[in-house]
Amino acid sequence: MSAQTRFILQEADLPKAWYNILADSPVAPAPVLNPITKEPVTPDFLSAIFPMNLIMQEVSSERYIDIPEPVLEAYKLYRPTPLIRALRLEKALGTPAHIYYKYEGVSPSGSHKSNSAFAQAFFNKEAGTHAMTTETGAGQWGSALSLACQFFGLDLEVYMVRCSYEQKPYRRVLMETYGAKVFASPTDRTQYGRSVLKEQPDSPGSLGIAISEAVEVAATSNGKKKYGLGSVLNHVLLHQTVIGEEALKQMDMANEYPDVVIGCVGGGSNFSGIAFPFLRENLKNGQRARLVAVEPTAAPSITRGVFGFDYGDSAQMAPIVKMYTLGHDFVPPAIHAGGLRYHGMAPALSALIDAGLINAVAVPQIPTFKAAVQFARTEGILPAPESAHAIRIAIDEALDAKEKGEKRVILFNLSGHGSFDLSAYEAYLNDSLEDYDYQVNPDEIVKHMPQVSIPA
Repeated sequence: MSAQTRFILQEADLPKAWYNILADSPVAPAPVLNPITKEPVTPDFLSAIFPMNLIMQEVSSERYIDIPEPVLEAYKLYRPTPLIRALRLEKALGTPAHIYYKYEGVSPSGSHKSNSAFAQAFFNKEAGTHAMTTETGAGQWGSALSLACQFFGLDLEVYMVRCSYEQKPYRRVLMETYGAKVFASPTDRTQYGRSVLKEQPDSPGSLGIAISEAVEVAATSNGKKKYGLGSVLNHVLLHQTVIGEEALKQMDMANEYPDVVIGCVGGGSNFSGIAFPFLRENLKNGQRARLVAVEPTAAPSITRGVFGFDYGDSAQMAPIVKMYTLGHDFVPPAIHAGGLRYHGMAPALSALIDAGLINAVAVPQIPTFKAAVQFARTEGILPAPESAHAIRIAIDEALDAKEKGEKRVILFNLSGHGSFDLSAYEAYLNDSLEDYDYQVNPDEIVKHMPQVSIPA
């Protein structure tokens, strides 16, 4: 009899609450600082860009926050998502390890980003917001928020990192199909965008620049527009924990428990979404799963960056947070096709990594795409390049288990499909993809970080 490969929850099993890691974290959260005064932010400052209901989630210490019924109804389009055992990949690797993946690519927009997009659109609508602004890199967040705003009757402007705008035109088409207006960042629509273009007319853009433009538009709209963020802040990570809560139930269905839980990291949302509920089990219930965050060597904020207070955007308009950072002026190489390009890492996640509760590794993009192709040829799903970073380490873990002759249960988050990323796959298959190893000068990063009186 063949082993079961798919573990499917029923609609009634959909989590009814998001999990807030701040309730159980042994690491006290550092304050979020006003970028002008460098003092702890006030709700009034944050309310210029976020609605108050999301601000209250950001600072909440409640362990669980109920998911509103309209958001649950939107989730039912695709949740619960499947947990799948990668038997064909196991066989190809010849490993005794059991490899499971949580597949978030079944959402309408094709990634985990919908989990927060529907929530943010709902809470903005509830607060009386009429329009939103946001940034996007590879386009997964922009696609998700475009659909969510359409569902809840909000207009949306998306500032898309220029190199991704050019590399992935069909992501732009999808966003426009969902009703959003999409602009290649840096643009001439904002004061900051114009300043960047004046210094570098051919700027490839960065998430830091795109965030600055989206924040500027929201902050100067006299309250007419609010900003939506696809990762990094705690309310976003909170919304993603439906992934891990479902995965816990599904691993129970499989009569196994993961020895290692893996996810890719750019800003930290999909990794935190799957890992935080398992970290709760480590902290509260005696489990010992290793939690591994995987980033690219082209943007290695955790493994090579500095842990300290930095601006969340390039224009120094967004709040200052304590995080692993490559510097707010970091611009990723245009040759990097694997996404995960943000200069920093989620503050809550950064603190847990610094405390040794979560491990981090960086991988080059050619081995990452090699793993992606092997996964596609065995499991049939073309993974998003971002997700492929998690696949690389899952395969490495399985091969290590093979070498040591031990059974190992591996769980990773396949955070989205790669159907809009075929140009990157084409470059890999044609041997024109290049590795990039970002060389970090910590002293140079520190030199440009804000000077704050609160101990770093």
